[in-house]
This record gives sequence, C-alpha cells and structure tokens, in this order.
Amino acid sequence: MIVLSLAEIAGVVGGRLHRAEGSATVTGSVEFDTRKVTPGGLFVALPGERVDGHDFAAKAAEAGAVAVLAAREVDAPAIVVPPLAEGQANERSVALTGDKDGSGAAVLAALGKLARFVVQRLAADGLTVVGVTGSSGKTSTKDLIAQLLEPLGPTVAPPGSFNSELGHPWTALRADTATRHLVLEMSARGIGHIAEAASITPPRIGVVINVGSAHVGEFGSREGIAKAKGELVEALPEDGVAILNFDDPLVAAMASRTKARVVGVGESPGAQVRAVDVRLDEQARASFKLVTPEGEAEVRLPLFGEHHVGNALAAAAVALELGTSVEDVAARLSAVRRRSDRRMEVTTRADGVTVLNDSYNANPESVRAALKTLASMGRERRTWAVLGEMGELGEERVRAHDEIGRLAVRLNISRLVVIGERAAAMHHGAQHEGSWGEESVLVPDVGAATALLHDQLRAGDLVLVKASKSEALWRVADALLAEEVQAPAQERSNGGDA
Repeated sequence: MIVLSLAEIAGVVGGRLHRAEGSATVTGSVEFDTRKVTPGGLFVALPGERVDGHDFAAKAAEAGAVAVLAAREVDAPAIVVPPLAEGQANERSVALTGDKDGSGAAVLAALGKLARFVVQRLAADGLTVVGVTGSSGKTSTKDLIAQLLEPLGPTVAPPGSFNSELGHPWTALRADTATRHLVLEMSARGIGHIAEAASITPPRIGVVINVGSAHVGEFGSREGIAKAKGELVEALPEDGVAILNFDDPLVAAMASRTKARVVGVGESPGAQVRAVDVRLDEQARASFKLVTPEGEAEVRLPLFGEHHVGNALAAAAVALELGTSVEDVAARLSAVRRRSDRRMEVTTRADGVTVLNDSYNANPESVRAALKTLASMGRERRTWAVLGEMGELGEERVRAHDEIGRLAVRLNISRLVVIGERAAAMHHGAQHEGSWGEESVLVPDVGAATALLHDQLRAGDLVLVKASKSEALWRVADALLAEEVQAPAQERSNGGDA
C-alpha cells in the first residue's frame, strides 16, 4: 500500500482515532490475519462466526501493526469505523463475515473505501487496472494476463480465486507506487455486485470471457447472468478498452453497453485478436496461429485443454493493448505456467496413474471442458471421471447433471463415478444415454469413491476429479496421490483451470 498517516486513513474511511496518533504512518501491508502482520502494517479486525478479529488487536500490535481498522474500540491503537445505516450492509459482506450485528460489513465497507482511495491515487500516476469476469475461466485468465504483463512492470493479482468482498480490496491494497498493473477478478452472485467492485477499483481495461450457467439459480437465466457480467464494461471510461469474447453471443452483445473501445477475441472471423488453425497434441495442449491487426505468430500453450485458447486470446489482447509485440505475446503464452491450485493440476504417480485435479470448482461449462480434455488425453488409456455436484443451478440442476452424464458416454469415457445424491442425475443420464451397467456408479461420499478407486485403478489409468468447491473433492485427488510415491518433479506437468 502507499504510505498514509492514520489521520488520512481515518478521513478516507470516515472513522475516528482510538488510542492512536494521527501522524503515525502505515508503511507496511494491510492484513486480516495476525500471522501475516509485519511492522508498519494495518490490521483489519473482522468479526466472524468462530473468531472475532477484534480479540486479536493486541496481538497484531505486538507484531508491529501501527493500528487496527475496527468496528469498536480495542486494546490497541485503532481507527474505529461507524456502523452502517440500516439497509446499507452489503449482503455478501454479511454472509462473508457471518457476524450478526453488521459490524463486519462496516469494516469491509471501510476497507473498500481505503482501496478506492489508494487505487485512484495510483491510477493518476499511471497504474492500469484490468478487470476480468466470466462464468468460468476467470482465474486462469487472470493468471495468464499477469504473466504477460509482468515483463512490462510490477504487477499485482490475487492469489487463486480470492475475489470476495474481502479479497477484492485486500488485493487492490497490495499495489504501491511501483505497481504498473493491477489485475482483478470480478465475480457476482447478484445484480450490482460487479458494479460495486468496479467502483472500488475503476478498471481501464475490462475482459469478459463468457456467460455460462454458474449461479443461474440466483440469476434465473443466462440473460440475467449476462446483465450482471456486463456491468464491467459499463464501468469502463471512454478511453478504456472492452475485450469481449466474440465466440459467445451474449458477450459480443455487450459491445452496445460500453462507451469504451471494443476489441473482439475468439475464433470468430469478426474478432480482431483471433486463433486460427487450433490443434491439440496427445496431452490436449493447444497450438494455434495468433492473428492480430499488428501481425501473426505461432503459439503453443503448455496448459491442458482446448478451453485455454479463449483465455489466452483475452490475455493476449490485454498485453497487446499495453504495448507488447505480437512476437513477445506468442513467446510468453508459450511459456506460461499454471499458478492456481486444483485447476487441471496434472500429476502422474510412479505407477503411471495420472490424476487431473480440477476440483476447485465446477459448473456445466467447465465440466464439459474438463471431460473433453480427459477424453483427448486418454485416447489410448482407460479414463475415469470422478464427479460431484455442480451447485447453485436452481431449477436447472437435474437437467444440467443429466446432460453431463450423457456427455461422458458420448465422449467414450471408460468409467464414471458420481458422488452424492445431489449429483445422481449424472449417473442416471449416463445409464439412459448408453445403457451403461458398471461403467457408471453412484457412491454416497468421498470415502466410498476413494475406496472404489483404490480397488479398481490400474497402472496407466487417467482420472479426472471435479465438482463444486463445496464438495471438497480434492480429498479424492489427495488420497489418490498419497497412495503411491509420486513421479520425480521434472516429470510432473503444469496445467490450468476450467
């Protein structure tokens, strides 16, 4: 964060000083975990269902925190923020902290105000904010953009998918006067969420990857999701750039919703940044010709899955806008690495069993992409799809799960293991599509799935593990990899998420 006095911070967030000197300055990072506090930092006290950060204020001060951002007076120097007026508390903030009186929402609102102040000051000095949204692939695309921009100057991006009401301002506050690029995921579970995030960190470049079925239960339809995702391009200034996936009609239609310049990406002939002659190798890694108004170059992605082509094109468009040559973009894309865990994380055991751990999250589009990758990688091998529930699909739940089961049959996946009754429609869909018998099995929990795999896996098998985050199916992948000594590190591969 930039250096600010406690008096300045109090003025920004509308708080009052408690046991603190206004002239004292914050010179370190902003943290909500006392284990991460360093001398000169600011500790954010968040109440929650299990622990209350206010109870750790003294510990944070002992670790070197100059002050605590708090909702009430604490046993340490603090900036105390007032409670929010009735109706002002963001429902996601309340859900995130789990506190009953809204004090956590008040602290998060103050953190957002501080982030907005810092980002606006840095933007005046040349910081470029890049916002990324979409139903699936946000994290992979964010990671790709960061890797392409880092050679141009210091770049800040969130770890993993830390895009919550806390993660968004916390990431923004990692930026300082040396930072040139701030790359942020912008997620939504309702109308107005992305607009609010964009108000905290006003983007100059906005990237919309796709509109799928994730959270359709909350939005009611894909059109409702598109309305929410389009808030990103609506927030762009006239001198900004909207990078839109022209292969997705709902995304392409957002061009009419922005005053910024539009750059289309995709395989569509109308896209300015295109992939031509896409082909996959035996490990489902894509190669293609990158075609742009500035020239053409060959790209060979080291990531697993054809779905990464669209993510790479979006990242390429951002880098091109910020001055990278076509040749350098292609070279950097050909050298990228997976940065976020449990997103098409590919590991081969000593016995030749390969685990595709894509268990971080799931929606119908990302599961389809993962199944296609499994099928492509497993043409000469026995393939297993170990799948759990895709959450938040509302009335589409049964149909969506049924379609995934049927797709597994059509892709000639060898075995399907469905975990839990909430995902049972996958199992039934597979049986109806292919008149399957033992090829598909429904098991009650992770333990049963792990036991089945332990008994039936053979050397050389290929196993995909995927479900919504709430199902924690990474426990299956972890158990499989713990059963055998893993292959030497140089034999392991890097991949990405769906």
